[in-house]
Amino acid sequence: MATSNDFYQTPLNSRYSSSEMKYLFSPRNRFSTWRSLWLWLAQSQKELGLPIADEAIEQMKAHLTIQDDEFAVAAEEEKRRRHDVMAHVHAYGQVAPAAAGIIHWGATSCYCTDNADLIFLRDGLDILIPKLAVVVDKLAAFANEYKDLPCLGFTHGQPAQLVTVGKRASLWIQDLLMDLRNLERARDDLRFRGVKGTTGTQASFLQIFNGDHDKVEQLDELVTEKAGFNSAFIISSQTYSRKIDVDVANALGSFGSTCERIGIDIRHLAMLKELEEPFEKDQIGSSAMAYKRNPMRSERLCSLGRHLQNLPKDALDTYSAQWFERSLDDSAIRRISIPELYLSADACLILLNNITSGFVVYPEVIRRRVNDELPFMATENVIMACVKKGLSRQDAHEEILTGVLSHQAADNVKKHGKNNDLLDRIRRTEFFAPILGELDALLDPSTFTGRAPQQVEKFVSTEVKNALKPYEAALAKAETSALHV
Repeated sequence: MATSNDFYQTPLNSRYSSSEMKYLFSPRNRFSTWRSLWLWLAQSQKELGLPIADEAIEQMKAHLTIQDDEFAVAAEEEKRRRHDVMAHVHAYGQVAPAAAGIIHWGATSCYCTDNADLIFLRDGLDILIPKLAVVVDKLAAFANEYKDLPCLGFTHGQPAQLVTVGKRASLWIQDLLMDLRNLERARDDLRFRGVKGTTGTQASFLQIFNGDHDKVEQLDELVTEKAGFNSAFIISSQTYSRKIDVDVANALGSFGSTCERIGIDIRHLAMLKELEEPFEKDQIGSSAMAYKRNPMRSERLCSLGRHLQNLPKDALDTYSAQWFERSLDDSAIRRISIPELYLSADACLILLNNITSGFVVYPEVIRRRVNDELPFMATENVIMACVKKGLSRQDAHEEILTGVLSHQAADNVKKHGKNNDLLDRIRRTEFFAPILGELDALLDPSTFTGRAPQQVEKFVSTEVKNALKPYEAALAKAETSALHV
C-alpha cells in the first residue's frame, strides 16, 4: 500500500516551513475559506432582503470546515465536471441541503478563488511580519552588545578601516527594516476583490436586486466587512489585478535577497573563525572531517533566500500575460508560486530567528586579525604624531611608506608567512624615538572605529525602536525557532 513516502513532497512542506504557514495554504483551509465566502455572501444577501431561509444559513455555519470524507465527494464531482469551484459547491450542498439552491448565488468562480487568495496573502503577511520584527529585535540586542568590539572592515574583499561587530550587524538590521517596511506596505495596500460578478460589472447582482444599484454596493460592502478588509476594489475584471501578486511577490523576493546577503556574510565570518552560528552538542559538521563546523544554517538560508528572490518572476510574467478581463493561464502557476513565496519566506525567518538567537563570537580571533593589519592602518597616526613632535611629515612618510620599513614588514607577512613586525621595526628605528612612548596609544583599535559605537546606539534607540513598537506583544513572547532538520 502506497504511503506519503511514495510521493514527491516539496521540501518547503516536509522540512522547512512552519505548521501555521503550511495550514494557511492547505486544502482544508482553502476550501473552508471558500465556504466562509459563500456564507458571507448568503448572509449579506439575506440582510438585504433576498429570500434565504434561516435554516440554510444555520446549515452553512454548521459545516464551514470541510471534513475528510467531503474531499472525496468534491474530487469525484470535479472529475465529472472539470470545475473545482462547482465541485465544492456540490459538496457543500450535500451537507447543507437547505442552502444547496442559494450557495454561490450570482457569483463567479473568482468570487471564491480570488477573494480567498487575497485572504491568504493578508493572513500570510500577518504571520511573517511579526516574525521579521522578532529577528530585527534579536539582531538589535546583538548589535548593542558588540557595538564596541573593533573588527576588520572589508572593502573589495580586502582589509579596510576598522568597524565594530555591532556596526556590521546594524547593516543587516537596516536592510531588514526596509523589508519590514515593504511587507507592511504590501499588507496595508491589500484590498478585497469583493462581489463583482463574471467580468467585474456586477451585472448578475444588479439583476438579482432588480436594478437596485444601492443594494449591489451594500452587498459588496457587507461581504468585504465580513471578510475583515477595510475596502474593496471599485474596479476589477473577473479577477483582482494580478499586479497585486507582483507587489507582494516583489516585497517577499526582496526579503529573499536580504537573507542571502546576510547568510553570505555569516559564512565568510565563520570561514575567518570570527563568528559562528549555533552548533548543537550532537550536530555533525562533516561526514568525513569531524573537526569541521560547517555553517549549514546560513548555507540553507542562502539557498532558500535565492529561491525566494527568483519567485517574483512568476508573478511578473503572469500579470503581463493576462488577456482582457481574464485568461486561465494564471491558475496553475499561482497555485504553485504563491504558496512557495510564503513558505520560502517563512522558512527563511525560522532560520534567521534560530541563527540570531545563538551567535558565537570569538573576540580573541577578531583581535588577532585586527593586530595583523593594524600596524599598516596606523601609519597615518604615527606620521601625525611625528609632526606634532616637530619632525618632518615628508621624512616620516618616507621612513614608513617609501622607505624599507613597510616593504620589509609586508614581505615578512606575504613571502615568509610571519607576523606583521612593522611596529617592532619602528621601535628599532632611531628616527621615531620621540614618539615611542605614545605608540601603544596610537595603536588602540578603539581609536580606529570612528563613531561606530555611537551610530549603533542611536540607530537601535531611534529607528529600530520606532519600527518595532507595533510588535511589542510579539516580541514579549518570542522564542528561539527550532529547526526540524
